[in-house]
Amino acid sequence: MSEYSLSTPVTQIPGIAKQRASGLAKLGIFTLRDALNHYPHRYEDRTKFVDVFDAEDGDSVCLTGIVLENPRYSFVRKGMDLVKFNVADDTGKFTVTYFNQEYMRNKFAIGQECAFYGKVKRENGFVSLANPEYERVGAIIPVYRATSAVSQKILLGLVEKALDCVKRGELTDHLPLEILEKYDLLPLDLAIKNIHFPENNELLQKARRRLVFDEFFFILLALSVLRSRNDSSSAFRLPGEADYGEFYRLLPFTPTSAQIRAVADADADITSGKKMNRLVQGDVGSGKTMVAAALIWRVCLAGYQAAYMAPTEILAEQHYATLSKWLSPFGIRTVLLRGGMNAKEKADAKRLLRSGEARLAVGTHALISKGTEFFKLALTVTDEQHRFGVAQRGALNAKGAERPHTLVMSATPIPRTLAVVIYGDLDVSIIDELPPGRQEIITSLTNENYRGKVNKNIEKLVGVGRQVYVICPAIEDSSTMEMKSVLNYADKLQGLLKGKCKVSPLHGRMKSAEKERIMADFASGEIDVLVSTTVVEVGMDVPNAALIVIENAERFGLSQLHQLRGRVGRGAHQSYCVMFCGGGNEETIKRLKAFCATTDGFKIAEADLRFRGPGEFFGNRQHGLPELKIADLRGDEETLREAQAAAGSVTPQTLERYPRLAERVQALLDKIED
Repeated sequence: MSEYSLSTPVTQIPGIAKQRASGLAKLGIFTLRDALNHYPHRYEDRTKFVDVFDAEDGDSVCLTGIVLENPRYSFVRKGMDLVKFNVADDTGKFTVTYFNQEYMRNKFAIGQECAFYGKVKRENGFVSLANPEYERVGAIIPVYRATSAVSQKILLGLVEKALDCVKRGELTDHLPLEILEKYDLLPLDLAIKNIHFPENNELLQKARRRLVFDEFFFILLALSVLRSRNDSSSAFRLPGEADYGEFYRLLPFTPTSAQIRAVADADADITSGKKMNRLVQGDVGSGKTMVAAALIWRVCLAGYQAAYMAPTEILAEQHYATLSKWLSPFGIRTVLLRGGMNAKEKADAKRLLRSGEARLAVGTHALISKGTEFFKLALTVTDEQHRFGVAQRGALNAKGAERPHTLVMSATPIPRTLAVVIYGDLDVSIIDELPPGRQEIITSLTNENYRGKVNKNIEKLVGVGRQVYVICPAIEDSSTMEMKSVLNYADKLQGLLKGKCKVSPLHGRMKSAEKERIMADFASGEIDVLVSTTVVEVGMDVPNAALIVIENAERFGLSQLHQLRGRVGRGAHQSYCVMFCGGGNEETIKRLKAFCATTDGFKIAEADLRFRGPGEFFGNRQHGLPELKIADLRGDEETLREAQAAAGSVTPQTLERYPRLAERVQALLDKIED
């Protein structure tokens, strides 16, 4: 009987010293169970053999044959020895050579039939394999993500030990039999065995489908439970119906039907008696702020308070000015709270909030600082929600004596399939219209041949009073990578424009106060051209900016490019986005041309998912969901739909009947809510 269990730390396995343990930790492997869940990222199919005659130079193939001689050992020089022998099949002969592996001379003998897997070298008609693998011949072999300190051999050894534990019955299936049968899923132990060492391609595909189903199912089920808890929790219930037309009539524009729908969705939430957890998702410039303002108006007129948290001081100031203008006609007093205020200003704002004289607080992280207290906080709004962590949003909600309603807003469009996984615990309202009068941003992809023309356009636009962004991927020049840098570009551009306009650099290494000052100067028009890294991706609303130049566009995802492009086109002026491509393959050019073809953020998000996968979106995810280890949202939509249906069928009674299922869900909930 094995001395190991799935909970055995890898440090207790012989051969796993400190360096290897550190390498395994980087892969997320601390126990044998972790090794079991470290799935192969590709496979080498050694069930298909190639004749020696057909073996192509450079191909990785499996050759079989009879060993023609006992292996010959030779010492070449210090640090180099060889084991060499010939093997033949019906179509020809090939040579096998092992370097610095003297023990291999005892592995083979004349007349033995063997199979070897390796890269073919064909030279002058002779075929040879260097250091080929020969074990587990005639199988589909797993290849794992590894590190320099952890070889494939080490990982295989750990997986085999973990699978021994599975054979002894340590791995119990957490899915009810009714779900396994309904969706034709493999039992968990069989799926785990075949994801690591598939008996054949058919079982490999079935094993993968089962594990993909599991990933989706438990994420969706945990989010469903979380959502039902939110739905059942009581919150401020606003009385009766409100005539939002009264608010809309005083706005300097006519709301779109999409904005009005989003307000109606949120109003139904806050009058239901249950806690609102709603995401308002809309493209750059679609008018999400107005939706928040309408809800704030409703809450404040009912005698409660609201808080609006923005990611930067400049954006907080802009929202403060806008919301004050919209809400002051109704007698709603607004205060600003940000880090750059002096002690007296902060103290006055906090006093007004504590007494209830101020109904709305607009600010940055200062809203969650110690000493900020509310009289009766009933609504929290988080702008650009991906810039805040769960802990920060939770800290803002904790400022309310009761559980306040929560509205989060995002200008990062998420593909429908991905939204199910990322935002499954939130109700979602989508604003899919732009306000009337907005002109479409003209987008082009160009190269260095047009550099002079672009510089002239910068000078021309600044000459008529417009402002310009220039985005660079690097802060300073690199000796190893060809990228435009902020510091070099700003100096060069200032020289080219010969003092005709003010150019200023902006980047993440600057102190917060300096960054805020530069952004404020650009917003006020004191800076004509802002040469920046992606720190301006959100938090900048400058209607006078009419051109954005993006250098090395191939280095950005489409959704990030869309956010950057959204820095212009926010006023009445025709705006432009010019992208320079500094390199990349045919796929890169195709991706950037797809971006030029549309300004629809949701279409761009779908394209980004196809081209780059879900990584960029998951970087914006703000709860503790695990990374998808095996599921691929680009190709597993059908399994996602099945898992969604299965998760939707699980009731509290189901969880009571199946304790293993409940344990697994609770473990995931603990992670999400940590």
